[in-house]
Amino acid sequence: MKIISAEFVKSAVWPPQYPLATMPEIAFVGRSNVGKSSLMNTLVGRRKLAKTSNTPGRTQLINFFTVNGSISFVDLPGYGFAKVSQSIKKDWGDMMDAYLRERQNLAMVIFILDIRRDPSEDDLSLRDWLEHYRIPYISILTKADKLSNNQAIVRKKLIEKSLGTNAQKKTILFSAKTQKGKEELWQFLENHLSSLENG
Repeated sequence: MKIISAEFVKSAVWPPQYPLATMPEIAFVGRSNVGKSSLMNTLVGRRKLAKTSNTPGRTQLINFFTVNGSISFVDLPGYGFAKVSQSIKKDWGDMMDAYLRERQNLAMVIFILDIRRDPSEDDLSLRDWLEHYRIPYISILTKADKLSNNQAIVRKKLIEKSLGTNAQKKTILFSAKTQKGKEELWQFLENHLSSLENG
């Protein structure tokens, strides 16, 4: 996809604060420090559209962006960071639950995992939640450049097995550094959005 524009719209916590649901939304979700912001920035070819940080738990709001004036990217708060308080964890969980369950124009969830880490209990809970509510998602394994090609393939198979990923659920290896997987992910998203328009 040729990116003409990519702009921050607003941050929100609860549904009344969300932007109007005028375009399909792609939500990015994963544990803290998994590379969500880097993935979003790579997809749109912007270095600082979404703020990146080496500090886990930095994203504490739901951040909305528009791409080409026709798609919305949504950066959801990371989960699984041990050093935040229980009350903040609950707030984050409630915030994510409200968005994922109620957002009518949610078209796809980008489920992001670090290829070097086994899926956590939080990751598996999110997978169960997405499956239960039948929300379309694709698994993206970030930081693929940290491993050799052979290591990445082995890790991909192990993670797919842990997630119970079947043939209909796609998994893409991704690297913000090398841009590996960028075109493959865009092609997948374009095909999915096209099928929704025609479906």
